[in-house]
Amino acid sequence: MVRPARFAFNEETAQNNYFQQPSGSESVSEKALEEFDAFVQLLRGNDVDVIVVQDTPEPWTPDAVFPNNWFSSHISGELVLYPLFAENRRWERKPQVMELLRRKINHRKIIDLTPWEKKGEFLEGTGSMVFDRDKRIAYCCRSPRTSEKVLAEFCAHMNYEAMVFDATDKDGRPIYHTNVMMAVGTQVAVICLASISDAKDRQQVVTRLTATGKIIVDISLEQVTHFAGNMLEVKSRNGTPIMVMSASARKALTFEQENTISTFNKIVAPDLQTIETVGGGSARCMLAEIFY
Repeated sequence: MVRPARFAFNEETAQNNYFQQPSGSESVSEKALEEFDAFVQLLRGNDVDVIVVQDTPEPWTPDAVFPNNWFSSHISGELVLYPLFAENRRWERKPQVMELLRRKINHRKIIDLTPWEKKGEFLEGTGSMVFDRDKRIAYCCRSPRTSEKVLAEFCAHMNYEAMVFDATDKDGRPIYHTNVMMAVGTQVAVICLASISDAKDRQQVVTRLTATGKIIVDISLEQVTHFAGNMLEVKSRNGTPIMVMSASARKALTFEQENTISTFNKIVAPDLQTIETVGGGSARCMLAEIFY
């Protein structure tokens, strides 16, 4: 997790992230820090191992709190670096963070996909792709931030299968990141099936999830606006599966949906109202998984 130095509304990413809303409050950065620190404390209180990196004021990276978009690590030893849509997000690949990754991750290989940025092709990590790591599947909705060309290269390097589809929000606009409408855990898959308008694509996704043993929790387009699709399953030090989501996401769930998830996962739900509203990302976006 990256502790933000100067969190703020990012006009570059707001071009296609319709969750973002500018704030007139002068205390946005301070409130975001409070939410971040409470989130870290909550995770650690649930015995989750959290590595925190302090962001630097310069260069200014307003979205540094969302590190999952620019790298992913893998238990097989790879560290993957991704091409980002917004130029000011590319500055998040700061030397001190890269050095920490070198020290913390026992990676055998770096897969650098960032040269695609010069060609205007992007793939924003585990925002663009939702992994079923056990089955090596990358679920992926097309968007200006998600190029099928880069996805194909990722899958070739990592021996992953791509499940690609189109997904739109309640206003019919392309959903910019797959991880706002879908999350795949060990037992449960949370997904907004209504966002996949093509019936064939929708059925293929359902069939794949079912075939891989997932219990589907189908959320609505309205629930997506409350970040109910933006979840991540993590494990505590003793192996307890925990589904991390924001307080607003949890509040948006029905009793039956929450009950299904909590049958298989302990739910941890921090209050991230400022980060969600101004940054347009939620709990999952703030977590970049580390394998070492």
